[in-house]
Amino acid sequence: MNELRFPEDFRWGAATAAYQIEGAARDDGRGPSIWDTFSRTPGKVHQGHTGDVACDHYHRYADDVALMAELGLRTYRFSVAWPRIQPDGTGPVNPRGLDFYDRLVDALLDRGIDPLVTLYHWDLPQALEDRGGWIERETAEHFATYATAVYARLGDRVRTWTTLNEPWCSAYLGYGNGVHAPGVRDAGAAFTAVHHLLLGHGLAARALRAAGAETVGITLNTGDIRPADPDSAADAAAVRLVDGLQNRIFLEPLLRAAYPDDVLEHVARIVEPSFVRDGDEKLIAAPVDLLGVNYYAPTYVAGRPDGAGGGGAYPGTDGAVEFLPPAGPLTDTGWMIEPAGLTRMLERLATDYPGVPLLVTENGAAFPDKTGSDPAGEIVDTDRIAYLDGHLRAAHEAIARGVDLRGYLVWSFLDNFEWAEGYRKRFGIVHVDYLTQRRTPKASARWYQEVISRNGL
Repeated sequence: MNELRFPEDFRWGAATAAYQIEGAARDDGRGPSIWDTFSRTPGKVHQGHTGDVACDHYHRYADDVALMAELGLRTYRFSVAWPRIQPDGTGPVNPRGLDFYDRLVDALLDRGIDPLVTLYHWDLPQALEDRGGWIERETAEHFATYATAVYARLGDRVRTWTTLNEPWCSAYLGYGNGVHAPGVRDAGAAFTAVHHLLLGHGLAARALRAAGAETVGITLNTGDIRPADPDSAADAAAVRLVDGLQNRIFLEPLLRAAYPDDVLEHVARIVEPSFVRDGDEKLIAAPVDLLGVNYYAPTYVAGRPDGAGGGGAYPGTDGAVEFLPPAGPLTDTGWMIEPAGLTRMLERLATDYPGVPLLVTENGAAFPDKTGSDPAGEIVDTDRIAYLDGHLRAAHEAIARGVDLRGYLVWSFLDNFEWAEGYRKRFGIVHVDYLTQRRTPKASARWYQEVISRNGL
C-alpha cells in the first residue's frame, strides 16, 4: 500500500479509565463508587472480578508513564475518579485524592506527554447513587462542583478537558438494561439519566470555561447505524429510530441546543419528559472546542413490523427493530470489524455539525493474547495490528475527505478491568500479568510506536 502521512500536529496517544486500571480502591480516603458495589453483586461481573487492584496504576504510575514515553505516546487520556476527590460525591475535597493526579500530571509533562483529562468515566460515588444517582437532577449540579475542584488543582497544567465519557453507556446500560453499574432496569430512568448527564456536562463545561479552561469537550460513542437492506423503507425507519437513541439524542442538544422532535416523541411513549425544564437545552449546549469520538463497530438493523426483535440497550425498540448479529471477522468481544464505519461516522459528524474539531478518543479491539508466541517472549498480536492499521487508514481517509480530525488515541494502553467482562477481555497494547503486575509491550505496541515516529503508515 502507499505510504500515508497524517497532519504534522496530529495527536497520537492512548487512553485508559480510572476504575479499570488504578486499583487502590480504599487508599488515601477514596470512597466507594457504583462499580465497587456492582462488581461485588453476585452474577454482575465475570467470576466476581473487581477493580480493587486492577493494574495497580495508582502505585505504579511512574513506571507506566516511563513506558508511555518509551513507546512515543504524545497524549495520554485518563479519567479522574470522582470518589477519590469527593468520597461522598459532595462536600469537602479530599486533598490526597487530588495529590495522586497532581503527581500523574507532573510525571506526564516531565516526559513530554500531554495529559487529557476525562472527568467522568462511569465511577459515580455510591453515596450519590444512594440518593438517586443520575436519575436525580442534583447529581448534575454536584458534578459541576466536582469538575471545578479538579480544575482548581490541575488547570494550570492540563490544556484539554472532557466532561463525560460515553453517556449512552452510563444511561442505557446503567439505568436501562442494568448490565452496567448501578444495575437499574427501567427505560424511563434511562432517559431521565440521559438528560441529567447532558445537563451535568453543560454545567461543568460552563464552570470549566469560567475558571479558564483552554479546551473543553465531551466524548460520545457515536454509532454507525446501517440498514440490513438499503432499499427497505422499514429498515430505513429502524435506522432513524436507533440513530435517534444512539446519536441524535446527544448530538442535537449538545451542538444545536434542542432535542430532536422525533426522539422526544419516542421518549414520551415511555416516560413523560418533565425532567426537561425550560432553559435546560441552552445549558447543555455550552460551546465545546472538541468532540471526542469512540468507535469500535457498526450496528446493522432491520425494521420488524411483525413485532419481533428489540434491543435492551435501546429503550422502546422491542417489537420494532431487529439488531442483526455481527458478521465476521469479529473481535474477542464478538464485535464486527468494519473500519469503513469509522470513515462514515467521522464524515457524518463533520457534515452535520461543521466547525467542531474531532478527536478519536478510543478505538481498539480485544483479542486473546498468547504469551510465548515469539522466541523473544513478545506477544505477537497480529490481529490487533491489523485492526488498528485498518482503522487508522479509515481515519486518514476521513481527513483526506476534509474532516477536521485532530488525533487518535488507542484503547487501551494497558490490559485492564473490562467492566462486566472482568479481566477476561484484553484490549491493551501492553500486556498485564495480573498476578505479578508485570507489563509487557505487545507487538502492537511496537508497531504503534513506529507509526507515531513516522506520523503515518
